[in-house]
Amino acid sequence: MATTKKLWPLEPHTVGKHLVLKNYLNAWFPVMGTWNGRILFIDGFAGPGEYEGGEDGSPIIALDSFAEHTARKQITAEIVFDFVEADRQRAEHLKQLIKNRYPTLPPNCIVDVATGRFDETMTGLLDALERQNVKLAPAFVMIDPFGVSDTPMQVIRRILQNPRSEVYISFMYEAINRFKATPEFERHLDGLFGCEDWREGLKIHDGHERKTYVYNLYADQLRRNGAKYVVRFELYSGNRLIYAVFFGTQHVKGANLLKEAIWKVAPFGDFAFHGTRSEQLTLSILTPDFDPLRVAIRKQFKRRGWLPIGHIEEFVGSDRTDYHLGQLRKGALVPMEETGQLEVDETTRRKKRTYPAGTRVRFL
Repeated sequence: MATTKKLWPLEPHTVGKHLVLKNYLNAWFPVMGTWNGRILFIDGFAGPGEYEGGEDGSPIIALDSFAEHTARKQITAEIVFDFVEADRQRAEHLKQLIKNRYPTLPPNCIVDVATGRFDETMTGLLDALERQNVKLAPAFVMIDPFGVSDTPMQVIRRILQNPRSEVYISFMYEAINRFKATPEFERHLDGLFGCEDWREGLKIHDGHERKTYVYNLYADQLRRNGAKYVVRFELYSGNRLIYAVFFGTQHVKGANLLKEAIWKVAPFGDFAFHGTRSEQLTLSILTPDFDPLRVAIRKQFKRRGWLPIGHIEEFVGSDRTDYHLGQLRKGALVPMEETGQLEVDETTRRKKRTYPAGTRVRFL
């Protein structure tokens, strides 16, 4: 919901997005901060840093995730937090909030609040690096706009030119669907998708088919512009779609970690994340349904003969399933072996119901 206020109430559905962000960053900081000299967290629509009731916004969630991390002393990289906010009043509020909240920060932590539009600010940063013949450092870029403007695909393409950079995008389909035929809205959608193919969606009368077309087009465009894996999940309130999350990365480990972060967010209030490979799948740590996982694995590998377990792990961790690797053993391998759907080469493991690296399996 767009607003002109400096602070506004925290909408219930935003809680889910923030929980996913926190879960992912808790894994991202030690992974990236141990093996790189410098990493970036960029929040392209940072806001004032808090809500009307004092709840934390995404900049504070990100800073807390690093400052309070149990492995912070092992994170040796320089951590740069770049917060971009178009509204000057909100940007100033965020600056003061950070100053009050963090009178001192770890020496390897740098914080910058920039006043400006995301697309212009990010383009300026990338242009400056290009002039210096320097690449963007590994970055997690959060793109969470109120609508669809200021988020062009051409900027995302330049971010993903660094193979260790990732984008986390809130995709407001309802706004697109509502204004899709408005002439002044067209240039924003051309920029958002990086093409004019979205216009084909206007010809689709069935609402579900039109949404599927739009989502698939955006995911395809992310892949064409540098993302090897595109993970997508949808947040619903009851039966009503609120928004979708698109995550673009070039590493299967990133895709797997993002899925794990989403599964940890149990349904809250009337809200729940749904899968996209199995659209009726509600992602819940409380009542997980692993039937779609077993079906997907069997369909992918049933005629392939003997395979190293790594092939199954890569498939499950990638964007081709809604599940993460932590669910593979109990959710699929053990029950499939017990029911005779999976055979294991016993010479490649020492203990039953385990599947260590090097284990060979085949699906019957």
